[in-house]
Amino acid sequence: MNINLKPEYEQFIQSQIANGQFTTVDEVINEAVKLLENRANQLEELKRKIVLGTEQIKQGSVTDGEVVFERLQAKIRSIAQENE
Repeated sequence: MNINLKPEYEQFIQSQIANGQFTTVDEVINEAVKLLENRANQLEELKRKIVLGTEQIKQGSVTDGEVVFERLQAKIRSIAQENE
């Protein structure tokens, strides 16, 4: 595969190698592709959760937002007390 990069991307890759983050251009590109793949997977998971949540709303399976925040605050207080 042959790719063309903008000069600023080439400079960034070279700076990552120069500062010791990576040893080769291939390592930088591989890491970038992994991050992109990870982001795509997270986006798909988020979309799946939105669809699920939308279906739950349609079915009336929801919890009032105030109740959720009260539960979260209680949990935070409990954790804070355990750490004292």
